[in-house]
Amino acid sequence: MKAKLGMSPIAWWNDDLPELSDDVSLEECLRQSRGAGFTGMEQGRRFPSNPDEMLPILRAADVTLCGGWFSGTLVNEELAANKDRIAPMIALFKAVNAPCIVYGEVGRSIQGDRSKPLATKPRLSDDEMKAYARRVTEFGEWCAEQGMPLSYHHHMAAVVETEPELDAFMRNSGEGIPLLLDAGHLAFAGGDVLRAIDNHHARINHVHVKDIRKPVVDALDRSRQSFLDAVALGAFTVPGDGSLDFGAIVKRFADYGYEGWFVVEAEQDPRKAPPQKMAEIGHAELMRVMTAAGYTVETEGFPKG
Repeated sequence: MKAKLGMSPIAWWNDDLPELSDDVSLEECLRQSRGAGFTGMEQGRRFPSNPDEMLPILRAADVTLCGGWFSGTLVNEELAANKDRIAPMIALFKAVNAPCIVYGEVGRSIQGDRSKPLATKPRLSDDEMKAYARRVTEFGEWCAEQGMPLSYHHHMAAVVETEPELDAFMRNSGEGIPLLLDAGHLAFAGGDVLRAIDNHHARINHVHVKDIRKPVVDALDRSRQSFLDAVALGAFTVPGDGSLDFGAIVKRFADYGYEGWFVVEAEQDPRKAPPQKMAEIGHAELMRVMTAAGYTVETEGFPKG
């Protein structure tokens, strides 16, 4: 079985909390990540939006674009508005041969609002979840028809956060919307990562290997503190520096024959957790558990020739 290892630039530049950002260029971010061993990078705010500008940067860094976040609003906006907003991203991702676009629901979400405690997250009724799941499925099918699959990202402080919410979303949606399984977000929400893989492995097409610091998560006052407060306090980190058993998690993916990207997405304060050092720790731990699970990790970055 083959796997690819990527990173998210959120370790260097945090879009929601700009103060948690390292003042480095895109080129330096890519150099540090590639130097740690990662062959892919998800899109961040300092990436150009034109493929003629992006491709030379990726080629020079010897990395590929392995995904990127789209802020979806299908919980409270029509399909047409989301289609209009994602169309340029589809064109860009096709041009640079990215594997998928990550769909993150921001409609009604409090994930970017530091004034909103975790306990006030939006919740959908059964009927609302059914309608939402059908709408996201239709959107995913349309994006695939345009030549770019989506990957649905369950997320803290959003309408699909907890394991029961994820199960309900998956039960009411269709194969037209694949799943991104994020170990850190699911564990933060109190879910069982291995059980979620068991239940939904057939639809998983992208994986975020985010770790958590369980003592930080357990100490949160969710009636007072927000998702962004948790990030600033260090709730997330890279594999090998946190509380999750990625040996067991990766083995479970291997058991189901998952092949594809494992992406480290761990937003932290770069002054407390230097991104290059964190990248090296995360890569070393992933190589250890990948090898033990029987994966061959691909080492080619930007395609030669």
